Amino acid sequence: MGELLPGAVRVGEGTLRFLGLAIYDARLLAPPVWRAEALGRTPLVLELTYRRPFRGPDIARRSLEEMRRAGPIPAADEAAWLAAMQRIFPDVGPGDRIAGVWQPGAGARFVFTGADGQRRALGDVGDARFAERFFGIWLAPTTSEPALRQALLGPSAAVATP
Repeated sequence: MGELLPGAVRVGEGTLRFLGLAIYDARLLAPPVWRAEALGRTPLVLELTYRRPFRGPDIARRSLEEMRRAGPIPAADEAAWLAAMQRIFPDVGPGDRIAGVWQPGAGARFVFTGADGQRRALGDVGDARFAERFFGIWLAPTTSEPALRQALLGPSAAVATP
């Protein structure tokens, strides 16, 4: 994953569970000596390693639902963001990984690595507001999973706001 953000180091990691079942493992990478106060100002990589199969359209819909937690999204943005995620996110199975590169002020780039190790670019969303909301699913104070946020951001998470 370091090649997605050269020089990046692991900040934190955790597992999302639902009703006791592991859904995916998440890892956050950022430039060395990055602190959570820099959230939204420097590039970072968030990688999810799926433990269960999911359809790409379901990942896109659920992502949009979680993005709404940070507040209302204009209808035109919702439609554009959902269409972009439906185009980008593939069906996944156990061991498959999707990594997102957050480029503050520019947008996001997504890469898929199959359980077999084969990697391919999924696409970009050149919308900074999309990227902030998307990565906020895991990293914003409005996340539905504060324990996972804490595990990803580490001890400085209490002061981090995107």
